[in-house]
Amino acid sequence: MISRAFKLRFRRRLRMRKLQVEELGQQAEQQLERNFFRRLERLADVRRFVITWIILLVLIAGCVVAQIGGLRGYFQVPAPTPGGTYSEGVLGAYTNANPLYATGPVDLAVSKLLFASLFTYDENNNLVGDLAKDYAVDERGTTYTVHLKPNLRWHDNKPLTAEDVVFTYEVIQNPDAQSPLIPSWRGIEVKQVDPLTVTFTLPNQLSAFPYSLTNGIVPKHVLGSESMGALRTLPFNTSKPVGAGPFKFNVLEVSGGSAENREESIALDPFEKYHAGKPKLDRFVVHAFRNDQRMLSSFRAKEVNAIAGLTKVPKELDGSGVRIYNLELTAAVMSFFKTTEGVLADLKVRQALARATDTTTIIKNLPYPTIPVREPILQGQVGYNPLYAQYPYDMTAANTLLDQAGWVMGKDQIRHKDGLPLAFSITVQADSEYADVALMLKQQWRLAGVDVEIVPQDNTEFQTTLASHSYEALVYGISIGKDPDVLVYWDSKHADVRAENRLNFSEYHSDIADSALQAGRTRADAALRAVKYQPFLQAWRDDAPAIGLYEPRYLYITHMPVHGLTEHEINAGIDRYTNVHNWMIREKGVSQTKQ
Repeated sequence: MISRAFKLRFRRRLRMRKLQVEELGQQAEQQLERNFFRRLERLADVRRFVITWIILLVLIAGCVVAQIGGLRGYFQVPAPTPGGTYSEGVLGAYTNANPLYATGPVDLAVSKLLFASLFTYDENNNLVGDLAKDYAVDERGTTYTVHLKPNLRWHDNKPLTAEDVVFTYEVIQNPDAQSPLIPSWRGIEVKQVDPLTVTFTLPNQLSAFPYSLTNGIVPKHVLGSESMGALRTLPFNTSKPVGAGPFKFNVLEVSGGSAENREESIALDPFEKYHAGKPKLDRFVVHAFRNDQRMLSSFRAKEVNAIAGLTKVPKELDGSGVRIYNLELTAAVMSFFKTTEGVLADLKVRQALARATDTTTIIKNLPYPTIPVREPILQGQVGYNPLYAQYPYDMTAANTLLDQAGWVMGKDQIRHKDGLPLAFSITVQADSEYADVALMLKQQWRLAGVDVEIVPQDNTEFQTTLASHSYEALVYGISIGKDPDVLVYWDSKHADVRAENRLNFSEYHSDIADSALQAGRTRADAALRAVKYQPFLQAWRDDAPAIGLYEPRYLYITHMPVHGLTEHEINAGIDRYTNVHNWMIREKGVSQTKQ
């Protein structure tokens, strides 16, 4: 029970609190009136002052932002980032991506991107495993055991095993399949040991054999039920390929109404389960052009990011800000003499031409630095011996040799013998670096009284000329590769019209060279191999079937730097793709502290 006195006391306190609140409200209202509303009325008088300060604050903020942007280069650097579509123009036609049939530059490019091989080359041009983890060779040097990496997949997600490897080489060895690789695989037995192991048994020791294991592997589960005779014409080869390489097939687009202006675009997507990791590019497009002018036009219009297949930089691209990659090739540019007929069948003439060739001047006039070729084996390779280098430039010696051979200098400064002039033609690919070199040779040999005609041909005609050996001399580059097994270029049987690979362009015949080439390629020990090659090197120097000039480059031109692509030694043009799964063309700014 609350007393009456407590109630009165509570009411009195409540009234006092209410009066205090009313007094505080009146004071706040007075303060707001005095300090805000009355001063607000004077705001119009100082509006210019306020606006000025607002503008100043905006300017300061803008300058700060601009300064941060300007200084970004000092604490941020551009760094490559994944993504983007990369389009590459290549001279040629797309006909077959199957690695068992691909031969042209476009077919080889697409095949390399789609199909993986047992071995490939790294950025130091060393042979390394691709699908293969490693290999071993027995004591006799005739049986190679290759171990595959685990968990390999085809583009259709089927497992890739040793069974596919054995199937690939059985197809190559089957005459009905008509693979151009068959000459290198005759007599070799291929067997599956287990799902991840394959053995290759050779009839004889071959030191260069591991370098033969760089062709693409094809899937048995896709092609195993097909007739061997029908393999060349399957949709698998063009529009439905299934490989295990870094990219998988997306679509083929063909434009142009005639064979002369037809172009193909082959779009490839990254393979998510590629054994070396998913490629960084979102798409890779290979665009096939029939002629270099159309390819250049497309490049200038930035329809393609890069172009490949030219031998020299077009004048219109010189100094235009494009990126030029000079990839040194393990190859040799030579002047080949057809030794079986005409004036070049005369040994003294060939020896004189070798002495009348100033390779130093030729190299100085090239648009890139390189090293001379002095032997059929490249400098630094097993067997190279400076003691057997071709004879150096000596015009006096050249004239003496021709005098001794009965070639007399005429009033027209051309030598004659038996009423015939000392004259021959050099066939070259038109508008190429080799055509420029041929012109320099013509000028040098003219000083020795030799009349040379240069015969330029377009690519198609030139390839026909090569195959038929319908020339007197050539300026041409041959691929030698990492291993110096050059038997196909100088062995007598490869000059025969019945030879499958008629790559002995000089039609050089020498029993000494034949024996030495065979002995050298069948020795595993490097020192012994070098000894075996010496008779060949000496015979080649003395017989002068060709003149070594220089090691060429593979020319690759892009609009922008391609991160992951470096200038390094390669064995063939498609080896530019050594690190293609890591190529990047996009950039973003990142802090230098994160580099």
